[in-house]
Amino acid sequence: MTQRTLENSKPSKTHWLITMYAGGGEFCDGYILSIIGVALPLITGAFQLSGAMAGVIGSASLVGMFFGGLVFGYVTDRIGRQKVYLADIAAFIILSLLQFFATDPWQLTVLRFLMGIAIGADFAIAATIASEFAPQRSRGPLLVVLVTMWSVGAATAYVAGWAMLSLGDDAWKWMLASSAIPAALILMLRIGTPESPRWLLSKGRTEEAREVLTKMLGPGADFSDLEADTDSRTRYGDIFRGRYRKRTLFVCVFWACQLLPIYAITTYQPTILHSLGLAEGNASYLGAVIIQIFFVLGSLSGALVVNKGRRKLLLWSFAIAAVPLFLLAALVSPSAWLVILLFAVFGVASFSSQCLQAIYPSELFPTGVRATANGFATGVSRVGAAIGTYGAPLLLAQSTRLAMLVGGLIAVAGLVTSYFLAPETNGMTLAESSSAEDLAAIR
Repeated sequence: MTQRTLENSKPSKTHWLITMYAGGGEFCDGYILSIIGVALPLITGAFQLSGAMAGVIGSASLVGMFFGGLVFGYVTDRIGRQKVYLADIAAFIILSLLQFFATDPWQLTVLRFLMGIAIGADFAIAATIASEFAPQRSRGPLLVVLVTMWSVGAATAYVAGWAMLSLGDDAWKWMLASSAIPAALILMLRIGTPESPRWLLSKGRTEEAREVLTKMLGPGADFSDLEADTDSRTRYGDIFRGRYRKRTLFVCVFWACQLLPIYAITTYQPTILHSLGLAEGNASYLGAVIIQIFFVLGSLSGALVVNKGRRKLLLWSFAIAAVPLFLLAALVSPSAWLVILLFAVFGVASFSSQCLQAIYPSELFPTGVRATANGFATGVSRVGAAIGTYGAPLLLAQSTRLAMLVGGLIAVAGLVTSYFLAPETNGMTLAESSSAEDLAAIR
């Protein structure tokens, strides 16, 4: 009987279900982090917030993600993927509902911070578990689907928020609590997801790993191609030592440069569109929905090119994304349709490489510290995103054109960093890409 391995198998129903369930967490992440963009102007009016306090509430989840990623990535490597996989979604449900009962800005800030911790944990686990089940040839496209769910969640948040604007003074409460609905659905779907056979094998639980693979691939399954990837210990400090030090730096910097302008624009998109004269009143939210659709299309477009080169995709993404931001900074009184077009180009370019946020940490680090690296990169990148989200209203108060200029410069910084540090891992197994001696060796 011909033996089949996880790396050389064809994507099956099980692969797709695991990816979609992991992506369900990304959907919730995108929804939770984007619904605040619709609710924040209403919260600002309800509590008479200053621009600084609005920035605190808007960035609280991102600060929480810093701590959630740093702590729970490591916890996931220690105790297993499955436990954290369920616990973080349960936290989404509880915290979403509690936001409905917030009576002052600081209560809301604390709840958003705690929500961020749960999101940081989910970011660390979702990409890790999906990549560890994915076959080598299908890993890129499967993780594109995973990350696209974030964009779908964000777009859904804007549609749902726009639909709830008519609920009156308490509309923002319903908006924030509404994230409990998709979270509850995903929790039910995730129950029963098997533990990662790579993680089981790395902990010496060979028979359990064999049982999971047999259920997935049939009686001819073996894990000979997993053994090299699982020969690593779980020590937090390893991601800062030897060949992994430069990889950690690269992943954190490129991820932060991607997210800083994206989160700032997504969180304050209605405000930005209104300031650019796109629409008045609630119509600016509809404009945000239209642009979010392009973000989804951009994310899906990554599937067309991710297997043609990870490095090329990242470089071109940063280069193209910078152009519309610089044009928005330079143009005086652009037409509404030009504004939409430029944001659409930015969205397609930026989101086309979002899949690399899941792919690179998973391919550059071994099983023993894969979730740790994912979590650390999640946390550090959110520091940049939090700075952007907190600083965006301050920049917008000065000038929308200045805010766009800063966003363009950050994209250029990501391009320069990626040019010198981005490796090419396409076509490699997880064992091959994570064990290469240095980044130059896998260009």
